[in-house]
Amino acid sequence: MSGSDRSSSPEFNPLAFDEGLTPLPEYKAAGTTALDFSGLLDEPLKLHEDLTSGCGGQLWPAGLVLAKHMLRYHRDELKHSRILELGAGGGIVGLTVAKGCGTLDVPLMMTDQEEMESLMQHNITLNGLEDRVQGRILDWGEPLSQEVVDLKPDTILAADCVYFEPAFPLLMQTLKDLLALNPSATVYFCFKKRRRADMQFLKTARKNFTLTEVNDEDRPIFSREGLFLYTFTSK
Repeated sequence: MSGSDRSSSPEFNPLAFDEGLTPLPEYKAAGTTALDFSGLLDEPLKLHEDLTSGCGGQLWPAGLVLAKHMLRYHRDELKHSRILELGAGGGIVGLTVAKGCGTLDVPLMMTDQEEMESLMQHNITLNGLEDRVQGRILDWGEPLSQEVVDLKPDTILAADCVYFEPAFPLLMQTLKDLLALNPSATVYFCFKKRRRADMQFLKTARKNFTLTEVNDEDRPIFSREGLFLYTFTSK
C-alpha cells in the first residue's frame, strides 16, 4: 500500500459521505487554539491547527474528550506510565497529558504518519515540552520500531483513529502488536461514530480484546454527540 492508503489522516473527500455518516467539523484556517479544559490545566495548552498535510491537523471532538478524561481521572498514575499515542495529529491528547502531569518518569511518545511529524514537533516546541514528549513516525500495520519495542508502552492513547475505513485493519494490527508486546497495557480509545462501519470496527475489536466502556461524568453529554470512550485490554 502507498502511504496515502494507510493514512490515519487521509485527505478529506466530501463525496465519501453516506447516510450513516454525520457531518465532520467545519474546516478551519490554520491558527492556534488555547485550551485549559475547564481549569484542569493551570496554564493553557497551545495547539496549532493546520490542515495542509491532512485533516489530522485539526482539533477533533474525541481528542478533547479523551484529553479531559485522562486529566480528570488518571493524572497521578500517568506520571509513572510509559505512554504512547496513536494517530496523534497535532498532539492534543499527548500534549495535554504531558502538560497536566508535570514531570514524567519516561517521555511520552506521540506518533502519526510522516505528514504529521512537523505539526507534532511544532506543537511540542510551542508548549515547551521537548523534555517530556517525543514525536515519532508510526505507520499502522507496519512492524513496531525498536524504539517502541524498547518503550514497551503500558498506556496507549487513541482518539478519533476510527475514521478512514481502509485503515481499520492496519489500526487493528497495530493494536494487536502493542498488546502482544505488553499484555498488561491499557488502550484508552475514544471515537465519534460517523459511519455504520465504525461500529463494525468495535465489533471486531471485541473479538480480539476485552472492551470496557469507561465511566466519565461527561458521558451523558458526549454520548449524545455520538462519542464513545472505551478501554481495550488483553483477553
